[in-house]
Amino acid sequence: MDLATVTARLLKLATKVSDEVGSIISNPELDARMDRVPANLGPYGVDPFGFDPEYLKKCMGMVSWIYHNYFRCQVFGVANVPEGRCLLVGNHSGQLPFDAAMVSTAVFLEREPPRFVRSMIERFVPDTPFISTFMARCGQILGTPENCRRVLSNGDAILVFPEGVGGLNKTWRDRYRLQEFGQGFMRLAIETASPIVPVAVIGAEEQAPTFINAKFIGKLFGVPAFPITPTNPLLPVVGLLPYPTRYRIYFGKPLQFTGDANDEDEVILKKVDEVKATMQAMIDDGLAAREHVFW
Repeated sequence: MDLATVTARLLKLATKVSDEVGSIISNPELDARMDRVPANLGPYGVDPFGFDPEYLKKCMGMVSWIYHNYFRCQVFGVANVPEGRCLLVGNHSGQLPFDAAMVSTAVFLEREPPRFVRSMIERFVPDTPFISTFMARCGQILGTPENCRRVLSNGDAILVFPEGVGGLNKTWRDRYRLQEFGQGFMRLAIETASPIVPVAVIGAEEQAPTFINAKFIGKLFGVPAFPITPTNPLLPVVGLLPYPTRYRIYFGKPLQFTGDANDEDEVILKKVDEVKATMQAMIDDGLAAREHVFW
């Protein structure tokens, strides 16, 4: 094979890669869906929390590619996500919050009409350089009760993980076992009369199988834990990449709770346990239905 032939083939390959990258970064169909999502923007093009739809458009192409081609998400029951304010309550896992991104993307891509879902981020995130600005521009907010009230009062949807970092950082032996739930989401749902949509994510537990979480190392980096996985820290940085497990995301029927948001813990916990039991049943059913972790 002569040099001219090799060069021609390399140029053809480079053109193909360039076209593929271009289609990921710029996707008119995704832009059109984003334009259909209401946004309360101020004079500087962002909402009160820093959300910038034009910024998110630049990210959605890559996120959509990950959704379709890397995790190959399958979605069930997305029509159960209602109009108006609501809380999406899901199980959390995987060390890095790809599950949150995939749930939000599912509602944006698969539901008709599309909805934009805000995720509640942990308190350490706003103190993380670069990541804090990125999260804000993509519409994610610090999960304080006041922020949640303001978002729900606008008729928006919020994604909540009641397990918190305890779920995100769970080890392999606790996979698909829901950890202790906080009460805050239930008190908020009662106070604002917001329906709760239970969500079960199957696949994220295996994306980063963790044997040990070295919390003392995590503190050095300003994060809750440092996962020890088959590839991390043996392969620095690369070892943090998730395995290409197949995601199956289930949206249950909305649950409505009434009562006094300031009730005693015992009263609120009974309602929390009802949501938790519903989610665990959805998780168990999802595990029973899948045939393999990767396909």
